Amino acid sequence: MTTLTDDFSALFRAEHRDVRDALLDLIDAFRDRDRDRIETLLGRVATLTGPHFRYEEESLYPSLTGIFEESYVEYLYEAHDGAIARARELVALAGRETLTDDDVAAAVHAIREILPHVSDCDGLSVMVEVLPEASVRNILATRDRTNELGLDLLTWADTARSRPAVPHA
Repeated sequence: MTTLTDDFSALFRAEHRDVRDALLDLIDAFRDRDRDRIETLLGRVATLTGPHFRYEEESLYPSLTGIFEESYVEYLYEAHDGAIARARELVALAGRETLTDDDVAAAVHAIREILPHVSDCDGLSVMVEVLPEASVRNILATRDRTNELGLDLLTWADTARSRPAVPHA
């Protein structure tokens, strides 16, 4: 018999795998200078991460404040700030008329800056295991709502996010 926490962990891990795979494919697409694939993958990453980041910020991260120090929870929000900034960079790079070697290197670097958050964040599911069932139920309900709303990453960041993204250099 699976528990709500088991359900959450399976969904959470699958979401992180999907984002990981799309980001790794995006590296290949930039290296191949395959504009159609770059555009498709940027759209996929944005579609996957918008609802995911949103439910993390609206429900998951606040639920973890009783476990982690406030500074670590703030770090999680700041990791999203960085991912949003890198996503903006990737969109700008993809929009260039010609992709130079430097552009490709910058895109690969930006993607590699996002990837650690994907793997680090996946580990939060072990902390969700110790939350009360009501908290897990709330996280899953927020996930359902954000998926229904379906805002992509940059649309969410620009229109619905409760905190402004802090630009990262």
